[in-house]
Parts: sequence; C-alpha cells; structure tokens
Amino acid sequence: MNFGLTDEQEMIVSTVRSFVENEIYPHEAEVERSGEVPPEVAKAIKQKTIDLGFYACNFPEEVGGAGLNHLEFALVERELGRGSMALNHFFGRPQNILMACEGEQRERYLLPAVRGERMDALAMTEPGAGSDVRGMTCSARRDGGDWVLNGTKHFISGADHADFIIVFVATGEDDTPRGPKKRITTFLVDRGTPGFTIRDGYKSVSHRGYKNCILDFDDCRLSDAQVLGEVDGGFAVMNEWLYATRITVATMSVGRARRCFDYALNYAAERKQFGQQIGKFQGVSFQIADMITEIDAADLLTLNAAWRLDQGLPANREIASAKVYASEMLARVTDATLQIYGGMGLMDDFPIERFWRDARVERIWDGTSEIQRHIISRDLLRPLGA
Repeated sequence: MNFGLTDEQEMIVSTVRSFVENEIYPHEAEVERSGEVPPEVAKAIKQKTIDLGFYACNFPEEVGGAGLNHLEFALVERELGRGSMALNHFFGRPQNILMACEGEQRERYLLPAVRGERMDALAMTEPGAGSDVRGMTCSARRDGGDWVLNGTKHFISGADHADFIIVFVATGEDDTPRGPKKRITTFLVDRGTPGFTIRDGYKSVSHRGYKNCILDFDDCRLSDAQVLGEVDGGFAVMNEWLYATRITVATMSVGRARRCFDYALNYAAERKQFGQQIGKFQGVSFQIADMITEIDAADLLTLNAAWRLDQGLPANREIASAKVYASEMLARVTDATLQIYGGMGLMDDFPIERFWRDARVERIWDGTSEIQRHIISRDLLRPLGA
C-alpha cells in the first residue's frame, strides 16, 4: 500500500472538506435545534453536489457516476464525516447494491438514483431481528403471479426522503442440520405502493435531523420485476454489494474524530488555569497525544481495508477491524474532548456535546462491535479448525 495520496486524491479531500465547511457547517446549529433539515437547504445541498460532479460518486462512470474506487470513496466519506449526518445525507451516495439492477430496473431505479432524480433507502432491521438477519419475520409469499409482503421494518435511515426502498424479506425456509434456515429475497418497493406505509420512527439522541423510520407492509403486492437479483438470493446480493458499508462508518468516525480533536487541541492551547495553558499540564497533553495516535491508527486501518478491496484482496476481517476500532476510537476521543472542556463541554454553546452524543450510535449500526469481533475471530480461528 502506498501511504501517500495522489494529486487527484488530495484534490478530492480538499474539495469535499471545503464543501462540508461551506455548505454543511452553517446549517448544523439550526438542524440541531429543530431536528429538521429545511427542504430548501436539502435541495440546495443536493444540487450543489450534482453541480460539483460528486453525486453518486461511488458508482462507475458507465452508469453516470464519478467512478471513484474504494479508497477514493473512503476519502470522500471521511471528509463528510466532519459534518452533520442529516445534512450530508443530501450529498447523495445511493446504495451501491443498485448495481445489481437488471433490464428495466436500471431505467426505473438505478439510473434515476445516480442522476439524483430518485432517492433510495435500505431496509433490513426489524424489531425482533437486528444483527440476526435470518431472524426476520417480514415475509413475502406467492399469490398468483405476484408477491405479497407482510411485516414491519424499523430503524430505517433515510426512508423519510426515499422514493423507493430496497427491502430484504424472508421468502421461504430450509431445513438444515443446524435447524431451520430462512431464505431471503431483495425487493425494490416504491413509495406509495398500496399496502406500504412509511411512518416516523423513534427519537434518537444521536444525529438529530437524520431520522429513522418504521416501514409497515400490509398485503403489499409486488411483481417479479421488483425482485433485485434472484429469488431467495438476497444473501448473495447482500454479500456482493453491502460488505463495504462498514467502511463508511469507520471513515466517517475518523473524520468526525479529527474535527473534534481540532477543538480539543485549540482549547488546550488557549484555555488558561493556574496561570498557564491547560495543554501544559501533563494530564491534558498526554490525552492530546493519545487522541491523535488513535485517530491516525484508525485512519490507516480504514484506508488499508479500502485499498485491499481495490486490489481484489480478501478484506472482510480488515473491514471489521477498521469499523470496530474507528467507532470505539471516536467514543474515546469525544469523551476526552468533553473532559478537556470541562463543564462547558456539556453546554450547547459548543458542538462537543453533540459529537459526544452522535458517537454512541457508531458502535451499533452496520454491525455492532460484538458482531465485528465475531467476524474477526472467526476469520482467524476457522482456518485452524476452531
């Protein structure tokens, strides 16, 4: 791995960082106060991203995307991580699973998503099935030539703005030596389809304005044309296209940690107690040293995982390592920054308390820390027969 960035990659970093600072930062306080992204702000961010040529930058040029590789896209996500999730959502990175679209699906879903004409959301999690994807009870059964969906999904990010949802549901069950095993199929479901309702989800302390939604399916009828991939092939589609979503959590954690660190560093250099800057006290200076060391380590872990994907090398363990380390690093960095600020760190005069709250969810979504450690240990032990 070449640890230096090319001129083009450095340009990507500076362009996206400038965008976040100029187009995202100014609106953060209002979104934090109201819990809403004003429609005109969302529209403006989306259009400026399109004008910049970065909308759907994670898609290949052949379908109208910017054609960034995994490492370059990780750099984009790292810089976006500095800003509000609710606002940078409109920077526009459709789910790359849409590359599995075939035939008319490309014109109906893939290409409009890449052009920014339609927005998507991804739905797997259910009230009784989080990390245990095969535990889902949302199901689809054959009825004549159609599929009929029933069940509920929750914690669905971005569904409030989505024109269609990529939904994973159970479509059968196989008996195996280890017990029943559900077959999973992926469907493309349009907003407004009879029997499909999107409603408000729960109020979260993390990422205000970036809402989760609840999806209800009540005899929702779909055609075969809305099956993404093969029937009962949902896990194959998932494994081929969704493996890199954990890198997004890792990279955004690094970006947010660097922004938070800048606050800690400047405050330690400016704030005075007992006649000198608090950064001169070893109790503070050593925290600063530990923070930057952990941020750099998480950054390198993450970029290495993305680089391995670009090289066609196995990367499942490396991605899991990056996700668990970067998300837990972010928690430590935000907590240490708040401690350096003291009581003011908990006041909303500064964004520190927001960084602290926002950090908590990163260890949960896109695979909990426990799931990541399971992936890592399984990768190491299975070749040894353990």
